[in-house]
Amino acid sequence: MQEKRNWMRVLGVDPAAAGPTGYGIVESDGRECRMLHYGALKIPTKRREESEGAALQEVHELLCRLIGEFAPNVIAVESIFSALNVRTALRLAEVRGVVLLAAAQHGLAVHSYAPRQVKASIAGYGHADKRQMQIMVRAILSMSATPEPADAADALAVALCHLQTEQARRRFGLPHLKELAGVRSPAAQTGTSGIRINRATRSGLPRILSAW
Repeated sequence: MQEKRNWMRVLGVDPAAAGPTGYGIVESDGRECRMLHYGALKIPTKRREESEGAALQEVHELLCRLIGEFAPNVIAVESIFSALNVRTALRLAEVRGVVLLAAAQHGLAVHSYAPRQVKASIAGYGHADKRQMQIMVRAILSMSATPEPADAADALAVALCHLQTEQARRRFGLPHLKELAGVRSPAAQTGTSGIRINRATRSGLPRILSAW
């Protein structure tokens, strides 16, 4: 009797303020992980100059097309890096807003991961550079070629980060991070070391499982 395997498919998105917006589709059954599609959307300068919302429209259309074609179970997106300047942060927030809109229109949940969390999950180092991330993504997904451009590799890395986090959560019966955020322990309320334990636990989740 053939064993039934439940696959989870993730659409990873690496939003960009000015450069290409990376995207990647990855799926896993907890043991095997494979890449289905990836790329990066680069908006021509002329198109951007037509209107302020032209680039956002292009991103929205792309996401809707990918969702319709690949039917992902969830969307994973890189969160906004807090050290960015205000202008760049606002532009990224606009792109993330489009991601949230497309997800809501198709009834999909969106999970956000900080850049360092994604790097630590995939490369084992929170300050890995883009080339290191490309090499690790290629190795994990057993790809015949290094994913280009780097924005696409970053999107695949975000999707892989979510798969690892979700796999660990299911294996150990852990709640979603959103659920943890709504629970305040007495230690957290009093400002004792309990809050440091919580932070360590949350940041370490993606690294619990190194291989499926």
